[in-house]
Amino acid sequence: TANFSEQVVESFPSDIPTGIYYGWACVGNGDVHKMVLSIGWNPFYKNIKKSVETHIIHTFKEDFYGEVLSIVITGYIRPEKNFDSLDALISAIQGDIEEAKRQLDLPEHLKLKEDNFFHLPEGKIVNS
Repeated sequence: TANFSEQVVESFPSDIPTGIYYGWACVGNGDVHKMVLSIGWNPFYKNIKKSVETHIIHTFKEDFYGEVLSIVITGYIRPEKNFDSLDALISAIQGDIEEAKRQLDLPEHLKLKEDNFFHLPEGKIVNS
């Protein structure tokens, strides 16, 4: 899971509803992977600040702290909600991941994996 900084979270459009989304993510200049994104306050953990957490559906060999994380949000799965237990939260996350995998295999989402956004010239950062 990769968490965006407070500064990045504050720059997200305020009218984006909280909830669980899916899309594509790229760390640095690496490969593009499927991802699930949580936007909100994570009520189970009683966060007091809004967060944007990206769960990249890939196993990395090493940490990628300090790397640029580029994402494209392609769809919405469900609203943010609280859970009665950690097991219920984990089960919901697993369901979200499976739904993201199914959706991202659809041609209209799969084509975005190859978007030029993920292949910017080295050193060029776009905040959008």
